[in-house]
Amino acid sequence: MSVSEKFAVVTGAGSGIGKSVALALMQAGYSVVLAGRRKDALEAAAKEGKSSGSRALAVPTDVGDPASVRALFAKTKEAFGRLDLLFNNAGIGAPPVPMEDLTYEQWKAVVDTNLTGPFLCTQEAIKIMKSQQPRGGRIINNGSISAHAPRPNSAPYTATKHAITGLTKSTFLDGRKYDIACGQIDIGNAATEMTERMKKGVPQANGSMAVEPTMDVQNVARAVVHMASLPLDANVLFLTVMASKMPFVGRG
Repeated sequence: MSVSEKFAVVTGAGSGIGKSVALALMQAGYSVVLAGRRKDALEAAAKEGKSSGSRALAVPTDVGDPASVRALFAKTKEAFGRLDLLFNNAGIGAPPVPMEDLTYEQWKAVVDTNLTGPFLCTQEAIKIMKSQQPRGGRIINNGSISAHAPRPNSAPYTATKHAITGLTKSTFLDGRKYDIACGQIDIGNAATEMTERMKKGVPQANGSMAVEPTMDVQNVARAVVHMASLPLDANVLFLTVMASKMPFVGRG
């Protein structure tokens, strides 16, 4: 391992934002552990990233399961010996139905993945980062525009993304004594599988349906790489990257 070599864990890395960020980090010289539920997708992404000359390791993981998360970080430490960056990206939504019609199971699935998962991963990352030499590291949480304002019928997703903001601030505060920095990237309408429906129109706050503009997901990847590139005595606490013409700033 060279002194300049960096090591990252990216959750939800099999597709969408996670995959794009994992590949961008490998292009930037990181060796990356790709975590997610779908083994085939993770291995395909890892193979694609290895063409840049970086090392990649695919580790199927359920971020809502403490044992699975512990195994992920144990494999990371075994393979690379240290951890410089965690990108807490894995996330899901619930069906867009009225709040009163959601089942407990639908609520719990979103909370387990979007909030408990980042918490569990953060715990394990801190354990590695605080005890390695050189000490410290960086954790970046994927928030969302929904960390600021909800879409209609999105209570589980919006509640967890608001909670991620609290987790980000707490991690940044509690990590200081270990030289661990934490920031949050809030993303609006990156063009991925999850935003395909926006091309046909999605519900607006006033009850209408509207097609929403999207942006290239590579804008998100570049932003995360920038956040990760800072020295540990500097931190981007919050960064919003969004499609310029999406209906967010202004009255709904």
